[in-house]
Amino acid sequence: MTSDEQPTPETQPTLSSAAAPIPAPAISLKTELPKTQKSWRPTAKGKPADVLKLREDTPIPPLTKGTVLVKVHAVALNPVGYKVLDFLPGFLLRRIQAHEFDLAGVVVDGNGTDFKPGDEIFGSNPVPVTVSSGWGSLAQYARVQAGRAVLRPACLTPVQAAGIPIAGLTAYQALQNIGALKPGQRVFVNGGSTAVGAWAIQLAKAWGARVVGASTSAKNEQYVRGCGADVVYDYAKAPLHEQLISAAKEAKEKAKEGEEAEGVYDVFFEAVGFMDPALFVHSAAYLAPKGVFVSVGPQGPGLPSFLWNVMLKPGFLGGTKRKWKLVNVDPIKKDLEAFAKLCEEGKVKPLVDSVFAFEDALKAYERVMTGRATGKVVIKVDSDSE
Repeated sequence: MTSDEQPTPETQPTLSSAAAPIPAPAISLKTELPKTQKSWRPTAKGKPADVLKLREDTPIPPLTKGTVLVKVHAVALNPVGYKVLDFLPGFLLRRIQAHEFDLAGVVVDGNGTDFKPGDEIFGSNPVPVTVSSGWGSLAQYARVQAGRAVLRPACLTPVQAAGIPIAGLTAYQALQNIGALKPGQRVFVNGGSTAVGAWAIQLAKAWGARVVGASTSAKNEQYVRGCGADVVYDYAKAPLHEQLISAAKEAKEKAKEGEEAEGVYDVFFEAVGFMDPALFVHSAAYLAPKGVFVSVGPQGPGLPSFLWNVMLKPGFLGGTKRKWKLVNVDPIKKDLEAFAKLCEEGKVKPLVDSVFAFEDALKAYERVMTGRATGKVVIKVDSDSE
């Protein structure tokens, strides 16, 4: 796909294949950095097309203790990127010199950390760090905390690696750190074709889940099955909780007859962020008594109803007798390294929906905001990188 082509929703997505090793570009300590650079900067609160501007007078970010300077090769977009622009007040947004969070690139200045010039890395500037410091990732040069970046495996291109930190670690930390997933357990992923959901399906399989269920649209069923889903539900056919309740009843009847039960799950991962509490409220029918319901968090209207039905309603008033947990991702080095190792071992594969040129960043946001991207939408900052 060329930089000026808009990806079509009808295109059937596929998993990326592992790439050949990418040689690190030569970085010289004697190379003088430019005094200014290009970056995409917020100018006000609103939609990306209205408030993000490409500036050529952005300074090179100053390094602070524990940070490294990176020549950026690729930046992956996440829904939180455009939502932040529509949520935070304008006076905070105007302080940001470069928007966005995930990146892959080459170290220019290791600044006394374990990284050295020429190291190919990927990592993330989390939302609070970007907002408080004013320095994000969507620029020709960015700084990143050494504790939130790792060496890029040779099997991943910068475009592939850039999509891992937020989406990949959301799935990783939801299943591993919160869901405490064990081999032989059953997992359900709501939103299997989202970047987070597709990573979660692959991770569940890599960790030995016996059955992985997922929801998606009919057109993305084969994509989700290609990620490793054993059971797939089309959410458009009927309310998902009704389909899950029906499947659980059928599975319990089969279990009485000595057959394998596939309708009750040990971990339910809600990777979409719907505000509708129905999935959790009815989860006792399809979530094991000691199971856990993990969510990326409520999004959209209806917050009072969600808070009451999910977080506050006591059991004696009909509250759900299951655990609800929120995953708040933090792209720390330990988990990034573990994820990179899974990629090196071929247990999970990169997820790339589409790639856009740096100057076409607003088109990339349009793609993300359709809600139809399967895999990561990536902006190639350095046109010479893979």
